[in-house]
Amino acid sequence: MNPPSIDYPFGEQPLHEYLREHARRQPGKAALIWYGRAISYAELDRLSDAFAQTLHRIGVGKGDRVALFLQNCPQYLIAHFGIQKLGAIVSPCSPMFKAHEFAYQVGDLGAKAIVAADHLVPIVLSVSDKVDVSHVYSVRYSDFLPEQPPVRVPDEVAQRRPVPEGTVDFAEAVADPAPKPPRPVLAMDDVALMTYTSGTTGMPKGAMLSYRNALYKTAVGAQMFRIRNEDTMLAVAPVYHIAGMICGVTLLAYTGATIVLLNRMDALAVLQSIERFGVSWWYAMAPMLVAAMNEPGAGKFDLRTLHTTMGTSFGIKLTEELAKKWSAFANGCLVYEAGYGLSETHTNDVLMPRDAVRWGTNGVPGPGVELKIIDEDGQSLPVGQAGQIVVRSAGVFHGYWNRPEATAEVLKDGWVHTGDIGKLDEAGYLSFIGRTKEMIKVSGFSVFPEEVEAILILHPAVRQVAVIGVPDEGKGEVIKAFIVPEAPDLSAFDSEGLLAWAKENMSHYKVPRQLALLDALPATGTGKVLRRLLRE
Repeated sequence: MNPPSIDYPFGEQPLHEYLREHARRQPGKAALIWYGRAISYAELDRLSDAFAQTLHRIGVGKGDRVALFLQNCPQYLIAHFGIQKLGAIVSPCSPMFKAHEFAYQVGDLGAKAIVAADHLVPIVLSVSDKVDVSHVYSVRYSDFLPEQPPVRVPDEVAQRRPVPEGTVDFAEAVADPAPKPPRPVLAMDDVALMTYTSGTTGMPKGAMLSYRNALYKTAVGAQMFRIRNEDTMLAVAPVYHIAGMICGVTLLAYTGATIVLLNRMDALAVLQSIERFGVSWWYAMAPMLVAAMNEPGAGKFDLRTLHTTMGTSFGIKLTEELAKKWSAFANGCLVYEAGYGLSETHTNDVLMPRDAVRWGTNGVPGPGVELKIIDEDGQSLPVGQAGQIVVRSAGVFHGYWNRPEATAEVLKDGWVHTGDIGKLDEAGYLSFIGRTKEMIKVSGFSVFPEEVEAILILHPAVRQVAVIGVPDEGKGEVIKAFIVPEAPDLSAFDSEGLLAWAKENMSHYKVPRQLALLDALPATGTGKVLRRLLRE
């Protein structure tokens, strides 16, 4: 394996140590700006120390898992770094999870503590019969708001609710003005992050990522994106997702830049933030650019500080035409497609060179990333031929949590077999073509069929179910469910009732948009459902 051609400014050490170093070197500089409230590097370091100390007191230590169940907010970063300072493992949960989904992940990872937004606490407590919820820290998004926010604050962020019973106020958990948490001896290959992904087969699994993985791929991003200490970055993408995590959490610790953090996408708040705080770099989704340009009065905002917008096709494609429109709108801002990567590799495998953008491709492998295209026999294919994408680098995960067989299917001799199809051109640019695996991409969200099937089968009127992805012009793909009802009369089945139930019990992007009723599912002699025949 070729070593990464990266000169780490503070050496090879965990990113929370980079945070500590920046807190020493630039204590008063804003690490975060939350709707106008600046949190300095010294404050972020102290608050994460305080949370580490709190967790230590309840017995959380090296190797223990702590679940984060909240949207973008300062408390997310405080918890993330505090957990890792103990040598414990961060495991983000989608804030769109309903009870079944949350219970599955938290039960699978065996979380010792949970940090949850106050409005999500009812979901946490509702699964107390299935998972341990004895240590729940409740977060109010409003706690860090300034008295007079200079940008628009979503109503759900501004609300100040009582701390839910059965939980600990996160604000109290970080209240110590001079915390002294333990500082365990950590190795760079210790697991620091467990992000759940469908991988290539089966239910979601915890991809185990180390301090080294995070440092290396964050450094790759900083080098390829050219993030500087003096940059101010806008973080709108969800930080529980690996790409949003790099752009909204880890690049802060690595570079010492300032992050302007928004709870969610709000076009007016984006424009206000760019103008008010001098944002210079933004990682955005394509629909965000459209929404910002369509915001009433958008043309009155001064966006001259914004020099780079790195975008991702999400729901709609980031085309060269859309990029030119945004560039013209944002005073000549450079716009280009983000790249290609996996949760299993801490993403950032392929990135677009900002000085040599090739539209229609995903970019070139980052420093130290080896990538090849192979055929069904595992043999490398020549330039221009499509095959499976396999990657190897210092970012490759340590395997799936408690899933040795699934790990062996994907991780072979250090190479991650992605299950994705692509091709390389003569200049080394990758073009992603599609997937061989059964994962479904709905508006950029990864959904594996078993995830949806495991919930739909709980409905009393459903005897069997299988789901597939079908093309959709707006979302890329949507879920189609094939239902075998319990009752033999298909005409009596309440399809609308099932869809309404699904909306209450799973994330919105997993809810089927199409239903088909069958007397039986096509299957092999051993009972395995033949999704191929359902597609046909």
